[in-house]
Amino acid sequence: MSQDHIVKQYDIDLENIRNRVLQMGGLVEQQIIKAMTGLVEGDRQLIEQTIDNDHQVNRLEVELDEACTQIIARRQPTAVDLRMVMMVIKTITDLERIGDEAKKIAKAAKAIHEAGASLMPKIDLRHIAEDAVAMLRKALDAYARLDLNAAAQVVRQDQEVDAEFKSIMRQLITFMMEDPRTISRSIDLMFIAKSIERIGDHSKNISEYVVYMAKGRDVRHIGLEAIEREVAG
Repeated sequence: MSQDHIVKQYDIDLENIRNRVLQMGGLVEQQIIKAMTGLVEGDRQLIEQTIDNDHQVNRLEVELDEACTQIIARRQPTAVDLRMVMMVIKTITDLERIGDEAKKIAKAAKAIHEAGASLMPKIDLRHIAEDAVAMLRKALDAYARLDLNAAAQVVRQDQEVDAEFKSIMRQLITFMMEDPRTISRSIDLMFIAKSIERIGDHSKNISEYVVYMAKGRDVRHIGLEAIEREVAG
């Protein structure tokens, strides 16, 4: 087998892995949308589908992790290629955890609808969920195109989602104080809001891996302004 053929196959293997990450990202995005639609519309079938489909997300993570391990063992990648494999390994971990959060949302939605709609605080979680899904989409787009500006935008959006989450917490605490009968349902909604906030955090992580891939620098925990300077530099 010629050296050119080996190099070409290596490139194909790397590209296949990158594309399968996007496939996993698409599946996870659908899991969030189904869970939230099930919550808002009381669609038990969508809720059950979300819970049942979590194993597909887990299977993809295991398969991709194995593919990355094989690449490292057989090809011993260096420099940019090694960073790409490391980015994939980290990204699939965050995608799997986003899948877990979607499953948690679905389970909480199931509990809410089984208990009935009485004493349900009037809190609309659709907006924060839409923002978190938008973050995930942009993070995956940044990953696909190695778009550093898009990556920085996701980090900025995470601050907005965090602020929305804190506002929802304050509203729910007010409901519980004014009418203790709403406590049980309020706690369910708190868990859902926290899962949505965590989806934003994981999307931010994915964007930070994109900066690591392109710049060779770990930008976790350095703050938004420092990330934006790194992107602009």
